[in-house]
Amino acid sequence: MKRNQTRDVAVGLFVLAGFAAIAYLSLQLGGLKIPADETISVFADFDEIGGLRPRAPVVISGVQVGQVDRIDLSDDYRARVFLALDAALELPVDTSASIVTSGVLGDRYVSMQLGGDDRYLEDGDEIEFVESAVILERLIGKLIHDANLDSEE
Repeated sequence: MKRNQTRDVAVGLFVLAGFAAIAYLSLQLGGLKIPADETISVFADFDEIGGLRPRAPVVISGVQVGQVDRIDLSDDYRARVFLALDAALELPVDTSASIVTSGVLGDRYVSMQLGGDDRYLEDGDEIEFVESAVILERLIGKLIHDANLDSEE
């Protein structure tokens, strides 16, 4: 009887470890947010976001410094992207934001390039220098269209 109890305890511990691993992976893939008191919120208006989603990373020099909090439509019908950034950062007001793709067909994220101004972005400020996403399908379509025009001449 003791052998069965030992086996049952081992199986129970194995199942418990499996549940713990699933919980850990769910939290990692779900993208835990940095607590709100440790972030500043800034926004940027883009003409095209190309599939950017909330919780997408915000990076500087390849290091994640925040994430996309939410995406709304501005009054002038542009995509307004709100970014939750680490409050310890001192980002100059002339910092620029670009929507880029990881790899050829990877996920979109926001890449920031630091400016050189002496003043820094504060909570609620707007990033004015932006570069919208490049849509690969539009680029290929334009290339094909231009090639057809050249061949007709």
